[in-house]
Amino acid sequence: MGRSAAPPDPREALARATDHLLALQNADGWWKGDLETNVTMDAEDLLLRQFLGIREPEQTAASAAWIRSQQRADGTWATFHDGPPELSATVEAYVALKLAGDDPEAPHMAAASAYVRAAGGIAAARVFTRIWLALFGWWPWERLPEMPPEIMFLPRWVPLNIYAFGCWARQTIVPLTVVSAHRPVRPGPFDLTELHTDPADPYPLRPLSPIAGWDGLFERLDKVLHAYHHVAARPLRRAALAKAGRWIVERQEADGCWGGIQPPAVYSLIALQLLGYDLDHPVMKAGLDSFDRFTVHTEDGRRWMEACQSPVWDTCLATIALRDAGLPADHPALASAVGWMLDEEITTPGDWAVRRPRLAPGGWAFEFENDNYPDVDDTAEVVLALRRVTHPEQSRLDGAVERAVEWTLGMQSRNGAWGAFDVNNTSTLPNKLPFCDFGEVVDPPSADVTAHMVEMLAEVGRAEDPRTKRGVAWLLANQEADGSWFGRWGTNYIYGTGSVLPALVAAGLPTDHPAVRHAVGWLESRQNQDGGWGEDMRSYADPATWSGRGESTASQTAWALMALLAAGEGLSDGSSAAVERGVAWLAATQLPSGTWDEPQFTGTGFPWDFSINYHLYRLVFPVTALGRYLHRTPLGGGPK
Repeated sequence: MGRSAAPPDPREALARATDHLLALQNADGWWKGDLETNVTMDAEDLLLRQFLGIREPEQTAASAAWIRSQQRADGTWATFHDGPPELSATVEAYVALKLAGDDPEAPHMAAASAYVRAAGGIAAARVFTRIWLALFGWWPWERLPEMPPEIMFLPRWVPLNIYAFGCWARQTIVPLTVVSAHRPVRPGPFDLTELHTDPADPYPLRPLSPIAGWDGLFERLDKVLHAYHHVAARPLRRAALAKAGRWIVERQEADGCWGGIQPPAVYSLIALQLLGYDLDHPVMKAGLDSFDRFTVHTEDGRRWMEACQSPVWDTCLATIALRDAGLPADHPALASAVGWMLDEEITTPGDWAVRRPRLAPGGWAFEFENDNYPDVDDTAEVVLALRRVTHPEQSRLDGAVERAVEWTLGMQSRNGAWGAFDVNNTSTLPNKLPFCDFGEVVDPPSADVTAHMVEMLAEVGRAEDPRTKRGVAWLLANQEADGSWFGRWGTNYIYGTGSVLPALVAAGLPTDHPAVRHAVGWLESRQNQDGGWGEDMRSYADPATWSGRGESTASQTAWALMALLAAGEGLSDGSSAAVERGVAWLAATQLPSGTWDEPQFTGTGFPWDFSINYHLYRLVFPVTALGRYLHRTPLGGGPK
């Protein structure tokens, strides 16, 4: 009888992963993994180029090839790996392929249109999809919710002023007010009769909701705004459009993009052209050129678009991971990363200053060029990374950390917690507008961001600060009944719990605290039979079924391990069965190259509505978890 193969050694797995991660570093010091979302990015890129009259055959063919490659056997497209069919994504993908010349009678196109009709047709698609179709005469502007540019004049104390929306939403809504005011139609080269459930009544009216609720109230307000569109005073409308145009131009980033994300960029370009900017204008040229940096070209000739890019986020996480893996604090790769991060510090005010005008700036954003929108989450994690590396310019590093700490403390919301981009951005009214059916449009405090802040404040010696204690109290008060925490920016309860437990322990909560033990019990109950952890995006829509449930993934297994290790599980004698099984799963599923296969989406843009596959998550988080397990260090720390 032959001997059974020895189980994979986690030390070897960590060494391979560390080497692989180091090899991915850019010569300038940063890391950036691809950021994968869904085919609406690619479809809308083609539609934008069609609207502007700049769509080119080679570009179209490469994008169409990618879109076809993402279609499933039933003819539909989803918004995350193995997700359910998504109507709006399928409509947009179908239209893009028809633009590319695909025959509507071809099997893949016929299957897609059949699904669209069965799901309610174009009339059931989201507002943003119907806006794209209205640009080409495929949907009437009168059948879309109205958002007038006069919203620009609402003072900040009035509900539904533009600063009541989260930064990503206001960056999208302002240009769309311009588009809505102009209602342009550049007739498409074909019709879309096959996407209507009843071609004789292609634009059915939706029944009004009862007037007693917010939905009914806003639907009736929308009718008033539609009437106003036809009688708006021309001088007032011109002034509103001019104000919106200035607002858009002032917020163009140094790389030509807006907000560092695709939706504001495409709508800003359309809005500015409608306001008279020609394609040769420097603002327009820079905006269009920015898309080249968001384009990923595959080896087989396909082309797909990132919705945004994450170099700051990826770099700070990689730095933390490599320190946890055992790299010395003065390792050249880490010094290079810190030098790059210090150069990326933002010391000028952005949109956040509208609510905090006296707060001194100091923080980091997500992207290469995103200075208008630094965020608390990136800033907290960058500080954690900086604190763990020694650097020749130590005084510069210390100054950046001090500015970041003061800025993020000033961004604390009144309930003691932190949102990502704004302070007290908690109104529920924007989400109820008929126009806003594209995902979360406000930025309330969340457990994951608050946890990262608490962990950072503890690291810099502020655990006893009353503001830190308020953050801890908020986290304890917002623990779910089952012991987990909700994950706003990662999927989902595993991410939330994986963020909160290390933060609470770092802030001084004992590992035998009831909240900690409750969370440990929840994590152990969610471990898969194979030893890993996974959570499907459907947990946002159906937490009762999917909370902490899904195929095992490397990133989510690592989050669970980071939480369990922080809680003291398996650190002293390795006796935690859950930890040992999780580590064994990571070691056994590692690819020969040193990374892990992870087609599942574990990042979140808007819960349920917009999902992200961060291609570096599958590497940086396992490196962190394996490093903390092997070195018996449940949390990060200062330079050693």
